[in-house]
Amino acid sequence: MSAPVFHRFASLASTQDLAHELAGQGAPAATVVVASEQTKGRGTRGREWSSGAGGLWLTVILRPTAPPALEGLSLRVGMRLAAALEAAAGVPIGVKWPNDLIARDRKLAGILCEARWLGDRPGWVAVGVGVNVANPIPSELADQAIRLADLGYSGGPETLAETAAAAVIAAGEAGGSLSDAELAEFDRRDWLRGRQVDQPVAGTVAGLAPDGRLVVLGADGARRLVAAPVSLPGLAPGGGSR
Repeated sequence: MSAPVFHRFASLASTQDLAHELAGQGAPAATVVVASEQTKGRGTRGREWSSGAGGLWLTVILRPTAPPALEGLSLRVGMRLAAALEAAAGVPIGVKWPNDLIARDRKLAGILCEARWLGDRPGWVAVGVGVNVANPIPSELADQAIRLADLGYSGGPETLAETAAAAVIAAGEAGGSLSDAELAEFDRRDWLRGRQVDQPVAGTVAGLAPDGRLVVLGADGARRLVAAPVSLPGLAPGGGSR
């Protein structure tokens, strides 16, 4: 596994944006950008992410040799990161497909994978990780987000940076469909399994396909594979970093 090379900052607009800039300038795989706080942190689908001091905000550059499957990569990062944070906090941590970590039914962490192409080949993937550690949670997200500090973890974000970077790098070295062992690990952590969703299709979540798509069983018993983000009736999007 490639050894990470860290670039640490007290404050950045976005670790994700700087990682893309560095990658475009030739930064190698396993380059890691870490900031104590982000002033313009962003998540999936352009959502703003509150990422103040006290949280873990980092992005790792990967340089895959084959076209990346971002859904599978996000899940692989999520499973490895969940295991690491579970060991640190001592409480169960689930994975909410496709890119969130959940503790006590609230969002603890998020993952953002963005690929850039050089012609017809992949140039790099920037994998952003945001973990609520001891950072302030906005009042409007207090019932949706949770921090490691709320789970009894007394360390700071700096002690988790190398662990999180290693999780991303290891996930990036795996490729292809999810293995039977990975599917079993996801099944153990699957926060959505058995829950009802209403978009983009209505039905009950029934696990994960090897290509990373979500399996949803409709009321008619039909099995559908979903790649688009799902929504749960009456559940607002969780707060957090990515």
